[in-house]
Order: sequence, then structure tokens, then C-alpha cells
Amino acid sequence: MRLAIFDDWRLGAVDPDHASITDVTDALPEPHSGEPFGAGWWVRLCRDFAETGPRLAAAARGGTARPLHEVRLRAPVLNPGKIVACASNYAAHVAEMRESVMPRETGGTGAWLLDFDVFLKAPSSISGPDDPVLLPAAPLAAGREIHHESELSLVIGRGGKDIPEETALSHVLGYLIGLDLTERGTGDRSRRKSYETFTPLGPWLTTADEAGAPDAFDIELRIGTAVRQKVSTADMITPVARIIAHASRLMRLEPGDVIMTGAPPGVGPIEAGDVIDVAISGLGAMSLPVRKAGSSGS
Repeated sequence: MRLAIFDDWRLGAVDPDHASITDVTDALPEPHSGEPFGAGWWVRLCRDFAETGPRLAAAARGGTARPLHEVRLRAPVLNPGKIVACASNYAAHVAEMRESVMPRETGGTGAWLLDFDVFLKAPSSISGPDDPVLLPAAPLAAGREIHHESELSLVIGRGGKDIPEETALSHVLGYLIGLDLTERGTGDRSRRKSYETFTPLGPWLTTADEAGAPDAFDIELRIGTAVRQKVSTADMITPVARIIAHASRLMRLEPGDVIMTGAPPGVGPIEAGDVIDVAISGLGAMSLPVRKAGSSGS
């Protein structure tokens, strides 16, 4: 299924051609409040999707579809407890950022931990596929820029601590497109990546059974006609299952948590007036206008 949150935080199922959406909110096992905050129904949906999913699928088959362009798509997550993001997970990106990379394990145990890690982003930085990216209103320090980073992202379904790598993918509810926007420069990474709208997510959540293997996605990001990023997730240094296992050793993963799997090469600056077009094969596409915070229409 392709699950979308739309309009007044309703739950919808998007058709395979990405042309229409069917409201399946009434198939949820508990009443829907219509509020974006304190929406416990979303956490329960993530946790119990094995039981709830068939009900939603039946509602999608029997419901009335609406053209997708008639609704406002929200970020396809609600109030995650945390956003876990990966640092430098493509060799070419590591090279372009002039950071050293220690050798990965080739048969031992644990060596990969020496040069791979995760950090946290503020959940308040999340925005949706129909929202603009807002650049900070205050001028940046000299030499600093805002950069785009397109990433395969995922939502945790069944949570856990110390999750084995061998079973880690069974904890994934689904996959989606994410942008990890960054104020490039020194200083705390989490701060530089947590401005409002610096984590666009969307356009919907494709459940893991529908999406397929996470090492078979193609990512492309364009600014205008210029292709900035183009890569396969097969090129990840640390694969998705290992990311989940590693993160769960550091912190308990909870239903609804978001994990961003690291930026491909080709990161670069964005400016007010740009439009970011990003797509991941099988997961959809987003077109995000870039504006200055506080400007008309923001």
C-alpha cells in the first residue's frame, strides 16, 4: 500500500498510478481526532499494521477515489519520537566532503562501527510534499550555505532495542523520500539540520511489502534542469538493515520513528526561488519550492 496523510490529517491510500487517493480513515480501529498532535492512532497503526493493514486495503478497494491533485498532502508521518539520520553513507559523498573514511569490516565483527554513526534531527523540522522549503530569515555567517541532501528514508513499524541485523528489515513499516537540508559549516550537526522545514518527507509512505528491497532504489534530485544527485541505494556503504541494528543498540526504536539513510554525492546549495525536484524509483516524487522564511506565501 501507499499510505498518505492529507487535508485534515486524514489517512488515504494512493493508487498504483499515483493519480488518485481513497480515504480509508474510517477503517482505523479507533476514532480519528482530526488533529495532527497527540495523534496516537498513527503510532498504533505503525505498531499494529499487520492487523490493521488488511482492513485499510479492503477500504481502499471499496471506497471512492478522488484525484490526487485535489487534496493537500501532508508529511506521511505524525509526531515521530525521533528522527535518526546517518552521516556520510555513500563513499562518493564522503570524498566530496573531504572526510576520511576508515576501512569497512571485511569479515571481522564490529569494525564498521568505527566510521559510521547516526545523529538526531528535531521532529519539528518535518514538512510535507506540498509545503515550501523555508530558508532561515536571519542572514547566515560568511561562507555558510544551505545544502540539499536527498535520502531514502523509512518509518519504523515494530520497535525494539538491540535489534539483530538479520531481522532488522522486518521492523520497517515502509519507505519514503526524505530531504536532510543542512546549514553547511562547523558546529553541532543536529542544530544545523533542524530548522523548520529542513526535513521534507513524502509524498506518501510505501509499505515495505510493496516497496521491495531497500538496496534497489534509484534516487535523483534536480534543481531546474540540472541533475545534482543521481545514485542507487545499492551504493550505500552501510545497508539499511545494519543502520537499524546499529541505531537500536544506541537507543530504543519506537513505532513511528523515522530513519534517514544518508546523503548521496552531489549535495549543493539552494537559494530562494529554486525548485527542488526529487524522486526515488517506486516511491514517487516531490517538487518543493524554496523560499525565504517570512516571505509572502511562506
